[in-house]
Amino acid sequence: MTPDQSLLDLSDTFFSVAVALYSVALVSFCAQLAFGRRPARTRELVAAGGVATPTGGADEAPTAERSRRGERWGLIAIGVTVLAALAHAAVLLCRGLATDRLPWGNMYEFATAVVLVAVVVYTVLAVRSPALRHIGVFVLAPVVLGMVGIGLFLYVEGAPLVAALRSSWLGIHVTAAILGFGIFLVSGIASVLYLVRVKDEAKPVEEQGTGFVSRLPSSAALDRLAHRTAVFGFPIWTFAVIAGAIWAESAWGRFWGWDPKETWSFIAWVIYAAYLHARTTAGWRGRPAAWVNVVGLVVMVFNLTFVNLVSSGLHSYGGV
Repeated sequence: MTPDQSLLDLSDTFFSVAVALYSVALVSFCAQLAFGRRPARTRELVAAGGVATPTGGADEAPTAERSRRGERWGLIAIGVTVLAALAHAAVLLCRGLATDRLPWGNMYEFATAVVLVAVVVYTVLAVRSPALRHIGVFVLAPVVLGMVGIGLFLYVEGAPLVAALRSSWLGIHVTAAILGFGIFLVSGIASVLYLVRVKDEAKPVEEQGTGFVSRLPSSAALDRLAHRTAVFGFPIWTFAVIAGAIWAESAWGRFWGWDPKETWSFIAWVIYAAYLHARTTAGWRGRPAAWVNVVGLVVMVFNLTFVNLVSSGLHSYGGV
């Protein structure tokens, strides 16, 4: 089948629109972080004579106007992010209709879908928990950079699937991999922010940061976000690895051959299993566990980029 060029052109247009809207959302999240209120300080110092005084000055008590202004920017940012996600989804929809196949048959489409999953996961969480809108800038910044990089370095013309990918397992294995990767992306960002926040909270109150760090959700909230998304993504990634092994047996006559893609996917699985175990192990909770989660995200990104672009193996034909 010859791809519908008009739909492919429309897909490319939606890609540009999505990047532009994500950039606007990023600026809005920056405005919310800059103009929104800080979380109220709860600790106090006891002055001489037993009179308790707040730890901060008058500027530590946010005005109602400042609070409303921050909320408005947050709502604008979420609204624009939703519009961007719709344009982002249209990129894949148009490409799939143009080629009459699932729109993740190459690295460009795979990476585009992973970023979309991350955006959708974050947006749903931010709508349910408004406090998470304060981390929007740290989610949207990698999204914008990722989309620009995908468009510049991974773009390929829409075309029918190569013979090796014409299998029903494409819709099972690769879809699960996309979902797992996108969820882990949000989890990893939350762990990075947790490490920043918990370091600041460990300082005496008067020495704690007064910039963007002070406006982040508490370290406990960020830790819960990282853990819960990892718990959600881990069984999906597990299924992706198992489905990949079954597809490999069908296509190549063996379940496992230590192909670079297989190897690094398994390494990522082990790291996330270690993270979830560490969260329940005394001595590994908190920072050590968060670092394990960050390493897991690094391995996932390494598997997507270096393993696909530099190494060669049985998965090289599809770029995924």
